[in-house]
Amino acid sequence: MSDDPQEVMDVEEEKPKRRRKPKGERRGKASAALQFLPDQSTFFTIKNKQRRQEEWRKIKKEKKKAKSDARDAREKERKALGDKAPPKQIPNTLDNTREKDPTVLQTGENGEVDEEVEKDLTQDEFSTYFERSYVPKVLITSSELCQGTKTRAFMKELERIIPNGESIIRKNKSSVKKMVEEAKERNYSDILIINEDRKKPNGLLVIHLPDGPTGYFKLTNLKTLKCMKRPMDHITLHRPEVILNNFTTRLGHGIARMLASLFHYDPEFRGKRVATFHNQRDYIFFRHHQYHIKSEDKVRLHELGPRFTLKLKWLQEGTFDTKYGEYEWNIADKRHQLETGHRKRFYL
Repeated sequence: MSDDPQEVMDVEEEKPKRRRKPKGERRGKASAALQFLPDQSTFFTIKNKQRRQEEWRKIKKEKKKAKSDARDAREKERKALGDKAPPKQIPNTLDNTREKDPTVLQTGENGEVDEEVEKDLTQDEFSTYFERSYVPKVLITSSELCQGTKTRAFMKELERIIPNGESIIRKNKSSVKKMVEEAKERNYSDILIINEDRKKPNGLLVIHLPDGPTGYFKLTNLKTLKCMKRPMDHITLHRPEVILNNFTTRLGHGIARMLASLFHYDPEFRGKRVATFHNQRDYIFFRHHQYHIKSEDKVRLHELGPRFTLKLKWLQEGTFDTKYGEYEWNIADKRHQLETGHRKRFYL
């Protein structure tokens, strides 16, 4: 290499200079994602944060107004055309784009009734309940050494909602298996065990007696009567009506029958109380209402409380046995199936 400084300067001058891109082009994918902005150059040059936020609000307001005007124009066109109007656009949701499940029961107007499935449902563990051969008697208890006041309040509220329900706080460290045997001797039909973590309810174990099955649900979004500011006196002692909605698969029908067997099969319509279990995307929402009929076309609903959400974690054959029990369904085995594909799969 030459030591002449003049030759070194000549080599440096020959190197091509890199052209600096404008600020708008350097944004790459971010600028492509904001193509709906009317004037990007003006928007990005605003250095004051408050003015930039105000401009952003104006842009969003204009976009919302344009969308609303387009919707109103389509409604006017549909009314003007009448029967010749184009079909209404249906947005894509997780419910209508879900993967087809072969276990979905096609009954009624959607398809013929599967005799094999109906025969299996009439011969399952809950068939004696639907034959009205016994009156349900439910034991409501908690996990060992229950200390949470919210858990105890929730137990009392379930006792008030479920007919023939009896809440007992576990003061000894007896196992669940011993509790099941004692409950059989006292002619209980079901056991509800509320699990808690850090003095807050987080799980619900449902055991159907005498031969199972056993289901464990994750308990979330619990709002007791105290949280909802509802008095206990508004919950009458009448037997409520039970609504089970959107349980479409064979597993969902089994879970619905398990939840229905907790309540008396002969509701008292004078009380006008309704307990609803609504399944949506494998989340079971519980609501408790009282309805008032104002006229033939108008009914007013009054929520009595409590409200909570259940998520099925596993379903086991027979009564509770974590060591030797056989699992009919376990969400731990389905996680990889839930993650595959671009469309979500639901099991209830």
